[in-house]
Amino acid sequence: MATRKKPPAKKQPKSRPGARRQPETLRLRDIAPTFTATDLQRSIAFYRDVLGFVVGEEWRDNGTLEGCEMRAGAVTFYLTQDDFAKGRDRKKGIGSRLTCTTAQDLDRFAAEVKARGGALDQEPMDMPWGERQFMITDPDGFKLTFVQTR
Repeated sequence: MATRKKPPAKKQPKSRPGARRQPETLRLRDIAPTFTATDLQRSIAFYRDVLGFVVGEEWRDNGTLEGCEMRAGAVTFYLTQDDFAKGRDRKKGIGSRLTCTTAQDLDRFAAEVKARGGALDQEPMDMPWGERQFMITDPDGFKLTFVQTR
């Protein structure tokens, strides 16, 4: 009596390293938040003079500054002048916070921010998950957390 060989099991295709899931998920490369400023010049001064951003491209309408880029390293924020269509007293920045990471010395950066007139919401501190961070709020209420990567 001859023995029958089992047919070889179908091999499951191995996923390649770096293979994308299907259906494909969203993949972002950057984020560039836009903040609507009550007083655009005041906000530019805060980001430039207090935090150390650099003013990039500016947008004007009939000679009036309407918005600009604020750059820091590889990151760009956009500031635009509020047209007050939703009211002059509306609250901004509620319920959101941007986390900005840097390899720079966080304590030195925080000290420079304070020396340039910035009021920290939270002094630099070590977090239980291993990061060191401080918090600050811009003139319109947009909240920023600066985190030192190690």
